[in-house]
Amino acid sequence: MLVVRRQAAIALGSNVGDRQAHLTYAMERLRASAEVRVLAVSTWLETAPVGGPLGQGAYLNGACLVDTTLEPHALLDLLLTIEQERGRDRAREERHGPRTLDLDLILCGDLQHDDERLSLPHPRWTERLFVLEPLAQIAPDLVDPRSGRTVAQLAAHVHAQEQLP
Repeated sequence: MLVVRRQAAIALGSNVGDRQAHLTYAMERLRASAEVRVLAVSTWLETAPVGGPLGQGAYLNGACLVDTTLEPHALLDLLLTIEQERGRDRAREERHGPRTLDLDLILCGDLQHDDERLSLPHPRWTERLFVLEPLAQIAPDLVDPRSGRTVAQLAAHVHAQEQLP
């Protein structure tokens, strides 16, 4: 059987409890996986919540770049398991509401995929500075397979859009 290695970009966020501890735990769990090799981790950035209920706390966000032999759905399953281990219950939470840990698979190689469980690239990631800024720290030349633009180009575009009156 041919083993396929892919680079994957993962966005991390937390706005409940000890945010840094949740993010550190996620990185430790990823490093402990035999099928995942962490290549780079951004700094943690504090950001305001986007959407969701008013009054929720600020997020601590970051990104990591990994090399993996896991198929995309298996990598997603690992991310969901790590979230659950930190107390996240996606079935009971409010959309865009507070969460102990949010792990999103942003890119997985140059794959483009859509089914009921997984969309690659992640929907709307190209519009979200809380994803683009940390990812630009560690992988500015990573290319969005849908647009052909780099992470650095996408981040600059969103920054420019925010400056418009």
